[in-house]
Amino acid sequence: MATEKKSTSAQASLRITLKRSPIGTPYKHRLVLRGLGLRKLNATVLRPASDQVKGMIAKVGYLLEVSPQ
Repeated sequence: MATEKKSTSAQASLRITLKRSPIGTPYKHRLVLRGLGLRKLNATVLRPASDQVKGMIAKVGYLLEVSPQ
């Protein structure tokens, strides 16, 4: 029998919005924002609620607004 793969839409996801400018923040924090896919103010991305993404959010949470999808 074929096994079904879980789609990413079936998993819990997070809606992440960049609310504050990264100007004046440490360079590594800007790299984390790039890793999340956030480049402009008020940009919103959907990311899975994995441990890696939660760790990135914890690092730059002061710049973000996070809500469950």
